[in-house]
Amino acid sequence: MILSWRKKRAARRAAKKQNLEVTSNMELTIPSHFRCPISLELMKDPVTLSTGITYDRDSIEKWIEAGNSICPVTNQVLRSFEPVPNHTLRMMIQDWCVEKRSYGIERIPTPRIPISSYEVSEILSGIQTAKDQQDAERCREMVLKIKELAKDSERNKRCISANGTGGVLAAAFKTFSKVPFEQNVALLEEILSALITISPLDGEAKSYLGSDSSLHCMVWFLKNGNLSGRRNSVLALIEIVSSDQQKIDELLEIGGAIEALVKLMKEPISPSTTKASLLLMYHIVSNPPSSANSKVIARLTEMELVKILFEMLVDCEKSICEKALGVLDEVCSYDEGMEKAYGNALTVPVLVKKLLRISDLATQFSVSILWKLCKNDKSEGGDVLVEALQLGAFQKLLLLLQVGSTDGTKEKTTELMKLMNVYRDRAECTDSLDFKNLKRSY
Repeated sequence: MILSWRKKRAARRAAKKQNLEVTSNMELTIPSHFRCPISLELMKDPVTLSTGITYDRDSIEKWIEAGNSICPVTNQVLRSFEPVPNHTLRMMIQDWCVEKRSYGIERIPTPRIPISSYEVSEILSGIQTAKDQQDAERCREMVLKIKELAKDSERNKRCISANGTGGVLAAAFKTFSKVPFEQNVALLEEILSALITISPLDGEAKSYLGSDSSLHCMVWFLKNGNLSGRRNSVLALIEIVSSDQQKIDELLEIGGAIEALVKLMKEPISPSTTKASLLLMYHIVSNPPSSANSKVIARLTEMELVKILFEMLVDCEKSICEKALGVLDEVCSYDEGMEKAYGNALTVPVLVKKLLRISDLATQFSVSILWKLCKNDKSEGGDVLVEALQLGAFQKLLLLLQVGSTDGTKEKTTELMKLMNVYRDRAECTDSLDFKNLKRSY
């Protein structure tokens, strides 16, 4: 009996396999009313416009975001830009997918309903009430809710950002960051994370974040926060200082701010944090030359910033390389920065290696730094020029002139080659492109 049952089961499986092979060779036709008129693909989230035509949500939203105000099919002006979910058609499409599963068609999941402006307003009202009542726990619940909704889809994020969420969250951050704020650390971390999620921020949000209490709180996170807290603080500070240079001076007056930033570069926690730290540092060092900025550069060089950057440049990705070279270019505009660069064994080898190797921007910064160092080289034998020649800088600079560059870079390249030409008969020119024989300074 058992043997007979096994034979029947094997026969059923063989028949099923044969049917699958037959159906796989047959052409599957998707019903026309299941296709989006724009993408011509099976709709996953069908929505109907005010004109009565149904589209896939993703396709029609891209159409509207591109600035179109008419229905693609009827050319009628849209009375409303809010598409209505077509649940009946969606369920028909799902049933069809289940019916055709033998063709390898998977059932489309039921889409989540996007958040509306009214729902955003309700949540923001809850955050404002909790802020006024100093109810940190309730405020945190609302912030977590809006952060999750923003992460759910790009459409949600756009809707949340467009309804003044940045200003409300930043105002709450300012209120709860007033000393002592240690008891509100969990809430402040969530607000900062939510703000970064919906960035870029508007002027109102930046104004609240640029307050004295908010800046002190973010510096505290830079020094004592967890990994995400430190990363989000750097990103928020970039938003602030990029639109208001005066905030840089206020930031630098806060004890431990610049030390914490340098530590993030010396002991990196993630590539995104390193990029953000370098970008914030660039805003700091690229201030117009002044006695105050000279003191900042002196502090940074004392903290071995030049050494940290060159060691970072030995092996890093393109974006980090460009930002690190940008910071070095600004630092080497000051005597303190050049002095540290002269004393670092990696300086010339790294700069020559980056020429024509990473990107146009990296080459531009490398030429600028080399030009500053060679032009101000006070050694009797032109040590920097000779070392650059020995590493093949002259050939690279010559090639750079041939392939083209910006006017400023071209002028610096020409001047560099004139300076190097004096030592060409005394220096062996080799085209070295690696660090095989280079001893690092650490």
